[in-house]
Amino acid sequence: MPTNGLHQVLKIQFGLVNDTDRYLTAESFGFKVNASAPSLKRKQMWVLEPDPGEGTAVLFRSSHLGRYLSAEEDGRVACEAERPGRDCRFLVLPQPDGRWVLQSEPHGRFFGGTEDQLSCFATAITPAELWTVHLAIHPQAHLLSVSRRRYAHLCPQEDEIAADSNTPWGVDALITLIFQNRQYCLKSCDSRYLRSDGRLVWEPEAHARYTLEFKAGKLAFKDCDGRYLAPVGPAGTLRAGRNTRPGKDELFDLEESHPQVVLVAANHRYVSVRQGVNVSANQDEELDHETFLMQIDQETKKCTFYSSTGGYWTLVTHGGIQATATQVSENTMFEMEWRGRRVALKASNGRYVCMKKNGQLAAISDFVGEDEEFTLKLINRPILVLRGLDGFVCHRRGSNQLDTNRSVYDVFHLSFSDGAYQIRGRGGGFWHTGSHGSVCSDGERAEDFLFEFRERGRLAIRAGSGKYLRGGASGLLRADADAPAGVALWEY
Repeated sequence: MPTNGLHQVLKIQFGLVNDTDRYLTAESFGFKVNASAPSLKRKQMWVLEPDPGEGTAVLFRSSHLGRYLSAEEDGRVACEAERPGRDCRFLVLPQPDGRWVLQSEPHGRFFGGTEDQLSCFATAITPAELWTVHLAIHPQAHLLSVSRRRYAHLCPQEDEIAADSNTPWGVDALITLIFQNRQYCLKSCDSRYLRSDGRLVWEPEAHARYTLEFKAGKLAFKDCDGRYLAPVGPAGTLRAGRNTRPGKDELFDLEESHPQVVLVAANHRYVSVRQGVNVSANQDEELDHETFLMQIDQETKKCTFYSSTGGYWTLVTHGGIQATATQVSENTMFEMEWRGRRVALKASNGRYVCMKKNGQLAAISDFVGEDEEFTLKLINRPILVLRGLDGFVCHRRGSNQLDTNRSVYDVFHLSFSDGAYQIRGRGGGFWHTGSHGSVCSDGERAEDFLFEFRERGRLAIRAGSGKYLRGGASGLLRADADAPAGVALWEY
């Protein structure tokens, strides 16, 4: 299977939260560090890098500044070093409750403090030297076992999550990381949590919460008994093994989860590659052959469709569309035109893709009519986490409104009907638009929202009023944007 960006390991960025729930921050002015921020934004994001030399030391690089955290012999800390020196080397000491202690490797002192009184001079570990790891990446991804090179997915018949799939295909391969009580849970696509004994449960109980550990850029998940998740047995069932130290079997990569979609043509049949290389609208059910991985090029905003048979849609002679290309090229790129509940696709020859009388797709139309319109349905986000420019979407405490600037996130449930989506929040209430463009989450009846996939990893959400949902200075979700750009685009 060609990569072409299909399988991209996510760069792990995170925040460090101290005992007073404030984030470690790297300031541009004077390259100072403090722990004053109440939420995780750009200045609070860090990347862990292995020390170039041999040993267990690591480096903390500010994502915002591109400089390294350092601690001098007298305890003074800064984030000024453009290249890592001796004072930039730290040891990470995981604690039983999942938090980290950072110890200067050359000087042996511990890093901690509050507000702008941070230092690396403590000789003993107190609550002020304890840091919680909060991932800054979007929490919905694919989980790849490093040792088996197989993807984790829900196995409904066996009622387990197993790492035995060659490709992360279909909704079952979606894993959502839930940050709770300073630890992480692994949530399956049907909203159940993975326990360390391999069982799936409906509540995030103690045995379904894990401490994150990093090793050589990979992730390990340690349970409350100090054991690590690993694929076990021929089926690769995910559960805690015997090891109390992470080896290769206990390491995982997180990979970007691209949207997977099905398309329905004007004949009410699914677009498919079931009967060969020709892309045709001729199936009555949606299975793997009717599912396509959609990627949007960041520069042109055009998209590709990749099939389960291992080929991209491509324009061929006389305007035909076949799923045979192994590399992305101009002929595999399609321009999307959003037309309310439907979408039209324009191929590289400047013509629209239509459904011919025999069901086959071809780019032969100069205008858009019924045969050129398709219903596009996102299938691998039955549960949805949204992040905007200022933070995640989350219920506002004591209110029916939604915040757009939070470090924590809520998981929303998605349903689909005739080209539109219905979004359900905590307690089962539906999203709906209220007075003056406010978006509320306590509706008794579902309101339709339209999803427009505008950029790689980002979509616009259009309300019934025709306005787009946006964040903004108020921190509240509102449906009053005229254009699908900037604060009206959401990472999903």
